Amino acid sequence: MGKVIKVAGPLIVADGMRDCRMFDVVRVGKFGLIGEIIELRADKASIQVYEETAGIGAGDDVISTGSPLSVELGPGLIESIYDGIQRPLPTLRASSGNRIARGIEAPPLNREKKWTFTPTVKPGDVVIPGDELGFVQETPVVRHKIMTPLNCGGQIISIKPGDFTIVDTIAKIAVGDTIKDIIMLQKCAVRQGRPFAQKQSPTVPMITGQRVIDTFFPIARGGVAAIPGPFGSGKTVVQHQLAKWASADIIVYVGCGERGNEMTDVLNEFPELKDPQTGEPLMKRTVLIANTSDMPVAAREASIYTGITIGEYFRDMGYNVAIMADSTSRWAEALREMSGRLEEMPGEEGYPAYLSSRLAEFYERAGSVKVLGTQSINGSISAIGAVSPPGGDLSEPVSQATLRIIKVYWGLSASLAYRRHFPAVDWLISYSLYSERLAEWYNENIAQEWSHLTSGAMAILQEEASLQEIVRLVGTDALSPKDKITMDTAKSIREDYLHQDAFNEIDTYTSLNKQYRMLKLVIAFDTLARTALNKNVEPEDIIELPVKEKISRSKYIPENELESFDAIELEMKKEIAQLIG
Repeated sequence: MGKVIKVAGPLIVADGMRDCRMFDVVRVGKFGLIGEIIELRADKASIQVYEETAGIGAGDDVISTGSPLSVELGPGLIESIYDGIQRPLPTLRASSGNRIARGIEAPPLNREKKWTFTPTVKPGDVVIPGDELGFVQETPVVRHKIMTPLNCGGQIISIKPGDFTIVDTIAKIAVGDTIKDIIMLQKCAVRQGRPFAQKQSPTVPMITGQRVIDTFFPIARGGVAAIPGPFGSGKTVVQHQLAKWASADIIVYVGCGERGNEMTDVLNEFPELKDPQTGEPLMKRTVLIANTSDMPVAAREASIYTGITIGEYFRDMGYNVAIMADSTSRWAEALREMSGRLEEMPGEEGYPAYLSSRLAEFYERAGSVKVLGTQSINGSISAIGAVSPPGGDLSEPVSQATLRIIKVYWGLSASLAYRRHFPAVDWLISYSLYSERLAEWYNENIAQEWSHLTSGAMAILQEEASLQEIVRLVGTDALSPKDKITMDTAKSIREDYLHQDAFNEIDTYTSLNKQYRMLKLVIAFDTLARTALNKNVEPEDIIELPVKEKISRSKYIPENELESFDAIELEMKKEIAQLIG
């Protein structure tokens, strides 16, 4: 037991802590506030406290639990809402009201609820860490595998089906000369990644249903991406869209230091929205971690690790997991505050010198892996972090450190947002290092000409950017006929294809097949228009064809009526042919 000798906001220094270890969880003062040791010097420990420290003073007791900050893993995670240190917020509200009382504690997983366990192994079988022992049907869409614990492996002595709580014994395994009781509950330290058999190169895209992403800047399953952008450019809405529609089996959404109303939107929408893949509410495959701007600063740092550890648990079951962190800038600000209180040497703009390594530790826990166990099973975690640079300045340290790590950069533009073009992903500054690797998958599974279409569309957008300067100086009349067609096609790509309405029932999500049909229509019109130019048709006559309206409205064609695109293409060819005569 130690004693408090200094209190500085969320940082507490205690002496008499010689027997403690780094990252041990401690209880502070008469309230039993939860803290974590982040620095040890001789017998003095610096502790970041995850709750308000008002009322704590010199001489108060500090008691170490002897174990690191950990999360509970087992049935009951899906549909749960936690704070940054995995305290269940609905349970806390029931016991302490709308404001969380200090020192309050509640088990993250319900100890009373019984789950129906179905074994998939039998007595006499030999299992190793990571092997499936059985499963619980946690929700209609999540088959929750009960896995052999990481520190356990041997022969099954007994295992039985039935209804059990997460702390009831479901099996006995002979480990050497001892017999271990196996329960459904596991605990895992958050600051160290869960082990896996082998990391693999990601080769399959994570389909998002957002056209600008899937077409130009795709992310692979197991990939890492960042969404930097100034205030009001739509970072949170993009992350909400990805959480709703991405082709991931499990979503872990971490609201880290952002406004509470943004998490409220998630809580209100997800139970109502239907998953396009299963027809079930999106909450049936989602875990929410809320550590908003009005909650303790220090807990922001823990919330990211809590989220990624839960993601790794589901990855180890063979699921494809997507974790959304909104935003890593607020997480970095918490690091900066704690570093300042520790009186560490500041780096650029006051951030700690280890900012880059901490960001890398988080993003490197994503990936596509072969999981532990005798069965050859693959799982993945795709990590997508929002970055909120002050004033939209991407030269600041968090943005620059993130750009050195991630493989996909969806740069949001304030000018696009002000023009009400959403998603406001700027195609001139964004990039994806997965594009070439995923091109083969797109060409094989969507269309052989996919790469040709996307590269052609991007070339037109880039050519438009170079022509804009001429247009601003002397207007469109000074352009050549071919350049006028280029400008019109670029406008069609921007307004008819890339612009997407998140609140329109049809336009909010676009399948890859529909994306291909839409883009093919725009590029086909461009090709026919250039053919007509060669036959001395005026560009104004081409641009004003009636079929242009149908091309612009094609985004609102339902997924079950995609044959309508064939009719529009026939009409387009007919009208161009009439112009040529």
